Amino acid sequence: MSKIIRIGTRESQLAVWQANSVKKLLQEHGIPSELIYIKSEGDTDLTTPLYEIGVQGIFTRALDVALLKGDIDVAVHSMKDVPTQLPAGIAQAAVLPRASYKDLLVPKVDGAFLGDASAPNVIATSSIRRKAQWLNRYPNATIENLRGNVNTRLRKVQENEWQGAIFAAAGLERIGVRPENAVELDWMLPAPAQGAVVVVARADDAFVLEQCAYLNDKHTAWAVTIERDFLRGLMGGCATPISAFAQIVNDEIVFQGSILSVDGKDKVEINKTVPVTERENLGQLAAIEVLANGGEAILNKIRNGK
Repeated sequence: MSKIIRIGTRESQLAVWQANSVKKLLQEHGIPSELIYIKSEGDTDLTTPLYEIGVQGIFTRALDVALLKGDIDVAVHSMKDVPTQLPAGIAQAAVLPRASYKDLLVPKVDGAFLGDASAPNVIATSSIRRKAQWLNRYPNATIENLRGNVNTRLRKVQENEWQGAIFAAAGLERIGVRPENAVELDWMLPAPAQGAVVVVARADDAFVLEQCAYLNDKHTAWAVTIERDFLRGLMGGCATPISAFAQIVNDEIVFQGSILSVDGKDKVEINKTVPVTERENLGQLAAIEVLANGGEAILNKIRNGK
């Protein structure tokens, strides 16, 4: 009988959905597996804004520890939550095909106010990236903190005096709770690796790495590697408003990236298109260019608490 691969997951509905997706894909290849539930700090502290907690990997650390201890064989993460530098002893085993990379506004009533960039509005999000981009477009907005699992955050939209809240489309769509009145924010650039799910394993576990290789989507893996290289090149984490999106179009990589000040007033963008064969250093080179064109000044402003 084949070894049963133990899949570590957080207990949130979305995390379990992702883990079950991996379980199903392994099953399709005749590989037995089971879910093991692990609590994370990100699930137990639901009041402090994520960017104030100041710890990279807050949603992944507990699973990484369980993995290194041998309590589980793989961990499944929303890839945008994963630090760009994996812990020693842990390796990327597979990246699943990407879902929607977009951000959504879930309005309390409707999105009619979106047409007036100068009008005041009150929007909720715990993401400093979304906050900065929203303030860049709507400078008279007020941003409120929003924490909790997806269903909790959706409920809070109706319970508070906000115009709406911002969510990742993939999260709402995966568990079937995207409201009909949700508005796709096509102008909002996503977090690096948004919409992608990653499977990680112990670097020395050749059997598990070999089994998980069946699940890897090459094009998604290429794209998110570029995005995360851009993030790493800007030395960014959850407390820095950095966005990146790469996609493959007709054998070319089309890349967009940006960094903003926290208040949304300063912004440096970059757009690059290169052949797929030149993808290896695209993220790092884009980061260097952004730093030289004003990104370094924005980073210094953020480091100084401005």
